[in-house]
Formats: sequence, C-alpha cells, structure tokens
Amino acid sequence: MAEQYRYYCEVFKGRPMPFAFVDLDCFDRNADTVLKRAGDMPVCIASKSVRCAALLKRLQARASQFHSILAYSAREAVYLCNQGFDNIIVAYPVWGEAAVSQVVDVIRAGKTLALMVDCVEQVELLDALGRENDTVIPLCMDVDMSSRYPGLHFGVLRSPIATPAQAVALWEHIRRCDHVRLDGVMGYEAQIAGVQDTPPASSLKNQLVRVLKKRSIRELAARRAAVVQALQEAGCTLRFVNGGGTGSIESTIREQVVTEVTVGSGFYSPALFDHYAQFKHEPAAGFAIEIVRKPAPTTYTCQGGGYVASGAAGPDKLPKPWLPIGARLTANEGAGEVQTPVVYEGPEPLRLGAPIFMRHAKGGELCERFNTLLLVSDGDVVDEVNTYRGDGLCFL
Repeated sequence: MAEQYRYYCEVFKGRPMPFAFVDLDCFDRNADTVLKRAGDMPVCIASKSVRCAALLKRLQARASQFHSILAYSAREAVYLCNQGFDNIIVAYPVWGEAAVSQVVDVIRAGKTLALMVDCVEQVELLDALGRENDTVIPLCMDVDMSSRYPGLHFGVLRSPIATPAQAVALWEHIRRCDHVRLDGVMGYEAQIAGVQDTPPASSLKNQLVRVLKKRSIRELAARRAAVVQALQEAGCTLRFVNGGGTGSIESTIREQVVTEVTVGSGFYSPALFDHYAQFKHEPAAGFAIEIVRKPAPTTYTCQGGGYVASGAAGPDKLPKPWLPIGARLTANEGAGEVQTPVVYEGPEPLRLGAPIFMRHAKGGELCERFNTLLLVSDGDVVDEVNTYRGDGLCFL
C-alpha cells in the first residue's frame, strides 16, 4: 500500500490541493462487479451516489444493463433529461418543487420519468399539475421496507404504505384521477443495503445485525410480493418494481416480483461500504488535502478536509484518512473546516506540501464540495469533469 500512496503522489504531482478524484480503473472494475452481482437483473443507478453527468454516462455506455436512473430531486431529473438521460424515477416525493422544476415539460417531450408518491395528498397535487398542463404524470408508489421489532425500528422512516391493503387503497385513488397513472412500485430495504455487518471491534453487534438482516430479508420479500400481487389483482399493470441497494443486491435479485435493482455507492465504494460480509468493492473516489503544519513529530496538520457525511452524527460520518496506510484522525479535532490534524507513525516520509489522501464516508456527497473530479487511469490524469456543483447546480 506504500506503493499506492506513491502512485497517487506521482499522478497528482504539482496539482494544487484540495482536489477530488476518481480512479477510473477502480470505478470500471466496481461497475463490472455490480453487473456480476446483479446477474441478469437490470440495474438502476442511484444518481445521488455519483452526482456527475460524465460518470453516469460512462456507466450507461459500459453496459445496457445500467438501464435507468434513480434521481433524488425533480429538478435533478429534469437536468439529467436535458443531458440526454432517460428512464428516470424521482426517489423522493416532491411538493412545491413539482410546479417549478419543468418536470411536466420533459414528460410532454417524451421522456420516461416517474414521480414518487406515498399518500393521497401527493397524488392530488400531481393530478392537479397534470390537469393544468393537459398531461398525464407517471407515478411510482413508495412501499415501506423497514422491519419493526419490539423496541426497535430496523430500517428508515420513509413511506406510510406498509401493507397490501394500504397500497391498494392508494392505487384506487390514483385510478380515479385523470392526469396521473401508476407506473411502478419502489421499496428500499435500507437496513439491508446500507448497514455494515462486519465493522471491526463490534463482534456482538455484528452478529445481531446479521441475524436481523436475515429475518428482515424474508419479511420484506414476502411483503413486496404481497403488495405487487394485490395491486395486480386490483387491476394495476406495473411497468417496473424497483428494489435494493449496493448492500442488498444478492437478496433483492432473488425476489421474483422485482424487475430492477438500484445501485449507487458501489461505484465509488466510499468508507461506509468497507465492511460487508457478502461483497468487497474497491475504493474508487477520494480527495487530497495538503500538509501545511507539523505541530508534533508524528502529527501532520492539513488545510481543510472537514467534508462530513449526512445522517446521524458520529465518527463513521467523518472522512477517513486513506493513504498513507496507518494515518488517522485525532479524537479531539476530527476532520475540520479549515484544518485537519492527522497522526501518522508509519514508514512513509511526509513533508510540508505533501498530500494526505482521504475517502468520504458516503458516495456522491463529496461532489457537493468540489467543482470537478480529476479522472485517473493507468498512472495519468486523463480528464477533468464537472460535478453537479461544477455545473452550477445544487438540488438539495
């Protein structure tokens, strides 16, 4: 791994820091690993974990199996449509954004785009928007895939639709509306897809998580199948049933009702995806911060670096020192807005002006901090491409 640190030092020699980069060789291998894990199942790319149009295009050019995109905002979906993408689901319900996003315009222009709903009020809002614009708006129903045990909500707080009866009731309301139609169903099993089960120093907790995951997989598969069956028996014809995430590909593709599996973080493989029992991807994205101080013999203070991930605050949401191997954050300061001290006691000689290479805890959120990504392949920077931020866009 010392060679890897020196490799990236040579690749980026003379580049002003901080900067973010993607190693295309690792990125492409991760894409191939995703395809292998997915088998014959079509893959829906979660754009929030990439946030770079050039790399989304690279994935779709690599394999037709990357056939659709799960966007996180209506305005983002419109932007992607204008960039030439198609077959997009907006993963989260929209309210005021629906009217100002030009989403009706791209639907009328022939793009395949579905907006998420999980309640009557959302359906009525979109039906009114469709009526105003003489357009039928495709919808996707979000079905809750969390598990509830005594004293424990295992999953995320998303949709109130958790039973076949609730799904059919919402469908019956949709079918009475003239300017919306139900195109598909989505269920995100976050407790399977986004929860590590082999992190170090947590053996008892890891065992519990694995037990809960196995139980939850059986439960949610039965729930999804029952919801789809109930909708079909009620007269609904679904174009797609979306499920999964990077951490749940293997279990999701076993469900007969699922027609596409979503993957996002698997392409960059950020730090939160280092400890899963079933798979291992390669770190493909990172950022470099510059050593500008040496306040103690084994402490190197870098400029910037405090790019903290979203979610419940904790050490796991901090960026992770990656190269040189053995570097670590300090407990008192962590990763800071203007400076980040790093402790390193290894053999690699470090000096002022040298880089510390870091990895973000999550995937695409790193792109909200940088205008461009340096693309690396075979020892060279082969391109520099815009992130959403570099295109002057901030959707959330």
